[in-house]
Amino acid sequence: MNARERFLEVMLNFNRDVCPPKWEFGYWGDTINRWYEEGLQKKNPPYIPVRISTPTASLYNPCWHSIRGERLPAGIAVLGGGLYWPTQGFPLDNDVRDKLGMDLGQILVNVNLLFEPMFELEILREDDEYLTYVDIDGVKRMFLKETGVIPPGIEWVIRDWKTWEKLKSERLRLDNVAARFPSNWQDLLKIYRSRDFPLVLGGYPHGYFGTLAQLMGYEHLFYNYFDAPDLIHDVQHIFTELWIAVYEEVLAQTDVDMVVIWEDISAGSGSMVSPAMMREFMLPYYQRLTSFLKEHGVRIIFVDTDGDCFDLIPLFIEAGVTGMYPIEVSCGMDLVKVRRTFPRLQLMGGIPKSEIRHGRKRIDEILRPVCEVLQYGGYVPFGDHLIPPEIGWEEFVYYRSTLNDMLASYSGTGV
Repeated sequence: MNARERFLEVMLNFNRDVCPPKWEFGYWGDTINRWYEEGLQKKNPPYIPVRISTPTASLYNPCWHSIRGERLPAGIAVLGGGLYWPTQGFPLDNDVRDKLGMDLGQILVNVNLLFEPMFELEILREDDEYLTYVDIDGVKRMFLKETGVIPPGIEWVIRDWKTWEKLKSERLRLDNVAARFPSNWQDLLKIYRSRDFPLVLGGYPHGYFGTLAQLMGYEHLFYNYFDAPDLIHDVQHIFTELWIAVYEEVLAQTDVDMVVIWEDISAGSGSMVSPAMMREFMLPYYQRLTSFLKEHGVRIIFVDTDGDCFDLIPLFIEAGVTGMYPIEVSCGMDLVKVRRTFPRLQLMGGIPKSEIRHGRKRIDEILRPVCEVLQYGGYVPFGDHLIPPEIGWEEFVYYRSTLNDMLASYSGTGV
């Protein structure tokens, strides 16, 4: 069985006798830099894409290319299979995968789900420390080159009803859906239809909390829940109708294996919104979207949110979501508790990444819950976010080799 077949068998049938895909969520750029220095052979190093294609694939692209030199930007993500590609200008790992026998990862349908036409990239100011620019989603950002992490917005594209109405009329029309598909769409379709990897729709920055936070900023979003609720509902309605229109065209031409809705609605101490706010401002739109997807044969619908989201899981299930990740144990999530409480919820992630640095004994300890949850099925284990640079190559090899052996034991063929 290839990675796609195993993924579907594990997720849809909860088959405990099939080896789940061997993936990691990903690695920070400085982690890969360190591992090359510590013995990982640089045969096929991560390559940062240059071409601007869609907002999902190409947001933040100017940031990564503003850092010159052979080393990866410290705060870029290098994707390890458990997070779809292409997204956010991030490169793919090949060397770790090939060295440790990992699987082909998820591939994202590269279609424009945000603004059409996209905004023009505009570099406003750049020096050795900072890059200030307008990105293709219209948000003005300031990138700190030293840390190299995704830059915060400093001026938002949705500020009030006036700016929103302008966006609707100019960049969110439903009469030009065909313009949202890339010029190489027919070539992509050939790959999608003959795939041996899981094919994903959606992804960053598309969600019912995530998109609004991306385009309004968190502070303005929280105020608008109270000061401009009609604006919030209109944004949700328009994006729901847009996503359904684009998805309908995609699904008429190829099937997909999973839809991912990006939220990052939680932090270390819990959700950033109350269940009541989620029920009012998100649940109706979730239910409209997930009902459409299930009617069109999509049976795996994941929410991607960091932090402690345990109290919101029942609402996500009510909304039609079938799975959650990355189950961030580092922020208080309990993988075993999640599985026992929601036995049919599809899961990915759930391994406290930062604990790997403590060596073999601790690694063996953090993998015990994984062993228990694998007994239920419906689970692909990997680190609960990007593997940080404090993890040495030797520790990671032990962790990943041990986990790979554990996963292989669930397959009759050991592969």
